[in-house]
Amino acid sequence: MGLTTGALLDCLQLRQVGTDRYRADNVDTGHFVVFGGQLLAQSIVAALVGHEAKTVKTLHTVFVRAGSLDAPLDIDVDRLHNGRAVASSTVTIRQGDRLCAHSMVLLTADEPDLVRHADRLAAPPPVPEDSGRGPDDTGGWEVCIVDDVDIYDPDAVGPARLDVWTRFLDGPSDLATSQALLAYATDGFLIGTAMRPHPGIGQSQAHKTLSTGVLSHTITFHEPFSASEWLLLSHTSPYAGRGRSYGRADVFCEDGQLVASFNQDNMIRPMTKSSSAL
Repeated sequence: MGLTTGALLDCLQLRQVGTDRYRADNVDTGHFVVFGGQLLAQSIVAALVGHEAKTVKTLHTVFVRAGSLDAPLDIDVDRLHNGRAVASSTVTIRQGDRLCAHSMVLLTADEPDLVRHADRLAAPPPVPEDSGRGPDDTGGWEVCIVDDVDIYDPDAVGPARLDVWTRFLDGPSDLATSQALLAYATDGFLIGTAMRPHPGIGQSQAHKTLSTGVLSHTITFHEPFSASEWLLLSHTSPYAGRGRSYGRADVFCEDGQLVASFNQDNMIRPMTKSSSAL
């Protein structure tokens, strides 16, 4: 079945090796390097240690260098502030001497509404039909792209928009883990969204003739949700140029309720001998 929820949850188990220092393993998703979504998820889990009464409000991550799958990651947390209503920490992930990612994490405690409004999808696309799991099936990450759009087909040209349903079968229902799993899922589609309007360019060319990668990723959580239920990631890329692209997305529950939003800065450029250098 590919990536299982259990394997992903295993890499979110942090081993404490010192004060505010942790070590974590990787999950192989077939990317040949550590998937950026894994680093987002691990950053959320690390930032929440010692802040169990709060939840993550916003995670902002800058990706510096790719990590290797064959070595564990070292995670350092610097607690900047811990107040009654909000807290903040930085999370730095390294692999040996190699800096992989650096995150700023804002945490929050719920307070009574003074004002409230939220965008809502009036008519969400149909929820994917269940695939009829057998008793021996292992729960995993399910992804369904609306209208069967193939972002890997360089000839499948369309608008710079992409709707994707996602859920993690057999995932825990607690909010902290759901936030980490959703962060994992948000990393992978905005580059493909940006390439949709351009014929002859698709994600199948990434790391072959194109040098692509996520440079920064910011996700803000609005309402509680469960990552084991279907969530719709509604992507759009309003700009691409100068070797970069920008994209943003909202995340909705099946009933159209807005639960999170995220945005990305990406690199998209022809591959050259020096393309690996940022």
